[in-house]
Amino acid sequence: MESRSFPVINMELLEGSRRSDAMAVLRDACENWGFFELLNHGISHDLMNRVETVNKEHYRRFREQRFKEFAAKTLDSGENVDSDNLDWESTFFLRHLPTSNISQVPDLDDDCRSTMKEFAVELEKLAERLLDLLCEDLGLEKGYLKRVFCGGSDGLPTFGTKVSNYPPCPKPELIKGLRAHTDAGGIILLFQDDTVSGLQLLKDGEWVDVPPMRHSIVVNIGDQLEVMTNGKYKSVMHRVVAQTNGNRMSIASFYNPGSDAVIFPAPELVEKEAEEEKKKETYPKFVFEDYMKLYVRQKFEAKEPRFEAMKTMDAVISSQLIPTA
Repeated sequence: MESRSFPVINMELLEGSRRSDAMAVLRDACENWGFFELLNHGISHDLMNRVETVNKEHYRRFREQRFKEFAAKTLDSGENVDSDNLDWESTFFLRHLPTSNISQVPDLDDDCRSTMKEFAVELEKLAERLLDLLCEDLGLEKGYLKRVFCGGSDGLPTFGTKVSNYPPCPKPELIKGLRAHTDAGGIILLFQDDTVSGLQLLKDGEWVDVPPMRHSIVVNIGDQLEVMTNGKYKSVMHRVVAQTNGNRMSIASFYNPGSDAVIFPAPELVEKEAEEEKKKETYPKFVFEDYMKLYVRQKFEAKEPRFEAMKTMDAVISSQLIPTA
């Protein structure tokens, strides 16, 4: 695969003679892109079509008019628009694990609720399959990453979905659809519109389009996997560019560690790097919930200061645990 070609993995190849080729694409994607796109991932086209239909209909019926009112008010502000603290998107959130809130989310009809529950089950299976593929690539014991994700008190990951629409924007030069950021969590699975583009990632100092492909799932690496792999995999900055035409649908599902799970670099990877003298510094050890509290305040800033802050917190906690003479 050429260096500038966006990584696309046909998961059917993982079951045949070309498995090593597909795994090589996966490795390059995780280490050098932070993003890849999956085809033949096991989620039926029929289900994905239903997910698209119910969510586009929900936006049309319940959210479109509200967004038009927000847009008119925002654009009337003219030069006073605070584009540094504003995103051109309409969103709502569904929580699947550790407990579901789908039945409590207002305005969703029964068809939408049941369809999204069915979709969440399939996405969870796909996320867990991907984590095992990453373990294989990293040389870690099968199931290691999932066990860390589920290492909190309830033994479950945090899993939820952000349903977004990015309506046409008459002034895309003024307002981003979604400002640049890395994702805080573990592994993100995105079902995006295949006709309206806008998602971009930062690679080698340039913004690269994530190509819309029918019935694909786009995957990206979150900050927690960067920590757990001690930097072997990278989370990368990405953004959504507002478009003048078309309403872009985005359904992003976040398979994250449990809130009180302890996140740390895999000891096997740290030891291996030490033996090979590849790296002296390691990433911090922290509780996922503590990282999220910081992330909420610093989402649209660089990730490195967040990692440093977690190192400082870890050092303070460790010093408090050392008994005094």
